[in-house]
Amino acid sequence: MGTLLTRPRWSPFLVGACIGMLSWITFGLMGKALGTSTTFVTVVASLQSFVVPEHVKATPYLAKHTKIDWQFMLVIGIFIGAMLSALLARSYKVERVPDLWAWRFGSSKTKRYLAAFLGGILVLFGARLADGCTSGHGISGGLQFAVSSWVFFVSFFLTGMVTAFILFGKEGRKHVNV
Repeated sequence: MGTLLTRPRWSPFLVGACIGMLSWITFGLMGKALGTSTTFVTVVASLQSFVVPEHVKATPYLAKHTKIDWQFMLVIGIFIGAMLSALLARSYKVERVPDLWAWRFGSSKTKRYLAAFLGGILVLFGARLADGCTSGHGISGGLQFAVSSWVFFVSFFLTGMVTAFILFGKEGRKHVNV
């Protein structure tokens, strides 16, 4: 099976424990909860500060999010870590249209990319509306036993299951490659 770093899949228990420890570190060293959705605001505010700096200065929410911080670097680290993990495990592959999607909606890459983009916008909008993403609410808020975070997390999973059933039905299970 090789070393831990070359395995295509890690134990969810080990990964969960590591994420929990990372959450403790961010609380202890940064005084903030682990999360990623505020990075979108940082990117928007930073770009706007070049184009319309007076607007950013006049908007307190944007003004406090113009500096690249540890959370922004975490998002970049997630991408780099996932890529390194796939390369080390020799499991990297480009899959433009997954089998399940092709079975249900056809093999159009354009349709798949558009749906992924729109889905990402909806999830990001919901995360900002909820004042936190799945990592912010589900991990950090859950660790603090915040009722709002548990409501968010349960709602997120239930909505995901209902949406998957609406999109793919019972037959979709036969077309999943795991």
